[in-house]
Amino acid sequence: MPEQKKGGFFSDLFAPVGGFGVTFATMFRKLETEEYPEEKRPTQPRFHGRHQLNRHPDGLEKCVGCELCAWACPADAILVEGADNTDDARFSPGERYGRVYQINYLRCIFCGLCIEACPTRALTMTNFYELADNNRGDLIFTKEQLLAPLQEGMLTPPHPMVDGMEERDYYQGKVSKATPEQERWVSEHQAEPEDGLAWTGDPVEGVDTLAGGRQATRDTDKAVKR
Repeated sequence: MPEQKKGGFFSDLFAPVGGFGVTFATMFRKLETEEYPEEKRPTQPRFHGRHQLNRHPDGLEKCVGCELCAWACPADAILVEGADNTDDARFSPGERYGRVYQINYLRCIFCGLCIEACPTRALTMTNFYELADNNRGDLIFTKEQLLAPLQEGMLTPPHPMVDGMEERDYYQGKVSKATPEQERWVSEHQAEPEDGLAWTGDPVEGVDTLAGGRQATRDTDKAVKR
């Protein structure tokens, strides 16, 4: 093998500091460091963040408890238990609704396959991504945490469907808001729930909906309206 040519005196002298040239050159460039969490960069519109269970314009839930999302989940992160609607307790149009809905974010890989499997567009993904916690139990989100907040014209279920409408009418966009008949039924049948209890009397745990129509987060320090 040919002998390697030895460098001169100055090349040997500056060789140890030659590797710092790249570092020195970047010292004068514009920094791209994100000052998170003080400054949060907006996510893309189709970002796969925390899930949300959507409602119809009158407040009834879109989820029908079919469990297709749970079957489609490759990480087995979703638990759904359906139940039958009744005349006195209707939570969604049609025969059934999702009585229990849980997503385990310790398992979820945010692939979006559950969104594709949902036949009623009840389940979508939001832009909320701050899901870190120091307690494993708090990362299992329940139905009360995932439900979309009530908007203007919506009523808290359970309540009857719009008079004269069928289940298909809801998905065809024929319902725009709650009717006076529905409002009257709610005022007559639904008592004000106690703090920490759902209408059914079950305890409500985790994130609730703020009175202003915004979704509460783990940093919420204002009173919530259940």
